[in-house]
Amino acid sequence: MKLTVKDLKKSFGQKSVLKGINFTFEKGKIYGLLGKNGAGKTTFFNCLNEDIESDDGCFLLDDKALIPEDIGYVVSTPNVPEFLTGREFLKFFIDINKDKIKNLKTIDEYFDFMKIDKEDRDKLLKDYSHGMKNKMQMLVNFIASPSVLLLDEPLTSFDVVVSEEIKEMLRKIKKDHIIIFSTHILELALDLCDEIVILNHGTLEEVDKKDLDNKKFKEKIISALTEDNND
Repeated sequence: MKLTVKDLKKSFGQKSVLKGINFTFEKGKIYGLLGKNGAGKTTFFNCLNEDIESDDGCFLLDDKALIPEDIGYVVSTPNVPEFLTGREFLKFFIDINKDKIKNLKTIDEYFDFMKIDKEDRDKLLKDYSHGMKNKMQMLVNFIASPSVLLLDEPLTSFDVVVSEEIKEMLRKIKKDHIIIFSTHILELALDLCDEIVILNHGTLEEVDKKDLDNKKFKEKIISALTEDNND
């Protein structure tokens, strides 16, 4: 399975953010999407998810047009129905998506998978911490099991232990998905991701790890991210 981005362009007024992106992402890999603040990482995700309209270009999943059902999108600021308990939220999500969920499990099995404590499962979501809400947001995307999973700074609200748990989960599920992981933390990208892609000057460039030791690889990435922008 491949996700192909063809000639993606997006501008806001006179500012051109995405300038004709062409790239192919493959199943079974976690791609680390790096870029300076304002480089357009979230804009790229929003175009893929059709939250905003692209000016030009298209997205293909194995030569077919990408549709919303193909994508799961985990944003850094979680948006969950705070008037529901964690259990009610999962039940509602499963009920409306049960015909599309593969290998349906019980609600408590899903809670166990995400390592959500039993005492938290019947609390109102409004009483969850930011990190717990983010866990729930990530969990429903795992349940839906979309072909393409977009993760926009998903680990920023987690402590070290939970971050390691989430990284291990992503490694386990990557064989069945295309995962694009946006982060500004270089060490995290190097630790988790199979491929590193840099969004700079409105285009995507893959940084090849081959024949580079860790220090040289980091230096190459930093150089690409800090070079003068004359646009």
